[in-house]
Amino acid sequence: MVFGILKKLFGGEADQSTSSAASAKDSPAERKAGAQSADLAGFVDYVVRCLVNEPDAVQVTSTGSGNSCSLQISCQKGDVAKIIGKNGRTISAIRLLVNGAANRDGQQVKVDVLD
Repeated sequence: MVFGILKKLFGGEADQSTSSAASAKDSPAERKAGAQSADLAGFVDYVVRCLVNEPDAVQVTSTGSGNSCSLQISCQKGDVAKIIGKNGRTISAIRLLVNGAANRDGQQVKVDVLD
C-alpha cells in the first residue's frame, strides 16, 4: 500500500488491488477517489505509527467525499509532539507527500493532528 502511494507520487502506476474491493455500484471515478483516500489514510497511519512510542493508540480517520477529504490523526498526548516535529517540520512533510499524491488525481486532502 505504501509503495503504491510512492509509485503514484513519483510517476509509476499504483497497484489496482485496492480498487477491486470497492462497490460495483460506484462509478469508476468514485471508486478511484475512495481507493485513493484509503491508500493515503494507510500511508499516514504507517508513517505515524513508525514515529510514536505507542503505535497501538494511533487512529487515522478519513472524512469527506468527492474531491476533498480530511485525514484526522489521534494519538496519546505525549506522542503529539513527535508527529508535529520541531517547528512543525514532520507534519509539514507528511502533508506535502499526501497532497502531492492527492493532487495527481485532482483531490484535496487535509491532514490534522487531534489533541
